[in-house]
Amino acid sequence: MKAPASGKWQTLWLNVNLATMNNGNENCGEVHNGALAISAGKIVWVGKEVDLPAYQEAEIEIIDGQGRWLTPGLIDCHSHLVYGGNRANEFEMRLQGKSYQEIAEAGGGIVSTVQATRHASEEELLASALPRLTALHQEGVTTVEIKSGYGLDVDNEIKMLTVAGELAKQLPITIKRTFLGAHALPNEYQNDADGYIDLVCDEMLPLIAKDNLADAVDVFCENIGFTAKQTEQVFTAAKKHHLAIKVHAEQLSDIGGTALAASYQALSSDHLEFIGEQSIIAMSKAGMTAVLLPGAFYFLRETTLPPIDLLRKHRVPMAVATDTNPGSSPICSLQLMLNMACTLFRLTVSEALAGVTCHAAKALGLAGSKGQLAVGFDADIAVWNINQPAELCYQFGVNSLAGLMQNGKQVINIK
Repeated sequence: MKAPASGKWQTLWLNVNLATMNNGNENCGEVHNGALAISAGKIVWVGKEVDLPAYQEAEIEIIDGQGRWLTPGLIDCHSHLVYGGNRANEFEMRLQGKSYQEIAEAGGGIVSTVQATRHASEEELLASALPRLTALHQEGVTTVEIKSGYGLDVDNEIKMLTVAGELAKQLPITIKRTFLGAHALPNEYQNDADGYIDLVCDEMLPLIAKDNLADAVDVFCENIGFTAKQTEQVFTAAKKHHLAIKVHAEQLSDIGGTALAASYQALSSDHLEFIGEQSIIAMSKAGMTAVLLPGAFYFLRETTLPPIDLLRKHRVPMAVATDTNPGSSPICSLQLMLNMACTLFRLTVSEALAGVTCHAAKALGLAGSKGQLAVGFDADIAVWNINQPAELCYQFGVNSLAGLMQNGKQVINIK
């Protein structure tokens, strides 16, 4: 994109420091004493303030950043934000020593969330999801991926995706929707997994694609989820309907879900605690992103870490997300995920911040428009009262967000 002449700039930030995130994991792409210009919702100039071309002050809204830091708006690239009910009772039962089987026999687990989601109206699901989305927004998040997967039948999967779309009308946030019909088996298909996959591929997907209710398709390919063969059936159907592919894989075991997804040029594979090196090599060759979910690792008290060094070795981009869901990561804070990515997974500050900006954008197929402070990119910008980017990973509980822009408009005013 060719930047418009300065006379056509609409907004100009001065006296700011920039974490541009446009050189991957290296030092956050820092620019000290910087400036940034916006026109028609896009970034049109970025660099050091001393290098600014001449401009007409009277024709431009000039914002004095007062030495604050600007980053791209944060991106939560993996969430299950829409669901009915909650599972706090199961949390308490686990603390009292109840096993997963005992909880399931008492009507708990994903079955309870499916029941609550099916019983909830669109209005009720919207009302319960909005506070979760608001919590993310107030921490500087401008883009969120929302998965279905708690309906597990035609009408309720469509209902979930419809509500996800409605959320974009409630807050100035970009919503990307992912169809996760192959999340678990509903009760009515407990002895017929192949029959359920047929339902996903032959009935759900065509309707969802026809009404443009999803941007991507996901599958839980796992020893307690769906087999590689069943997963491939869903991937084939997704390709037929021109939908991008993602996969939940290698969270509990390695049954080849990531390598399979790589053969279908998937955007990402998510979780990955048990992934092997050959699958990582396949990810690298396919240009996939690894989505790390430290909230689930923490909440489930997992002990097997994702192979971070192997992902680095093979130059697989690492995104970081909340995995917000009622059972394994009831967490609505991407800032907390930044801290956990560093403390639990040993990511560097630059890696963690890339994980919620440029690499998160890549995981959603948005690498050319979001996640960087660069010319031609959407002017989704978070403004921070910090002295260095490391503070965004170091401290949790004090929100340092000072303001937020979405497509060049202030949606949280500077404070």
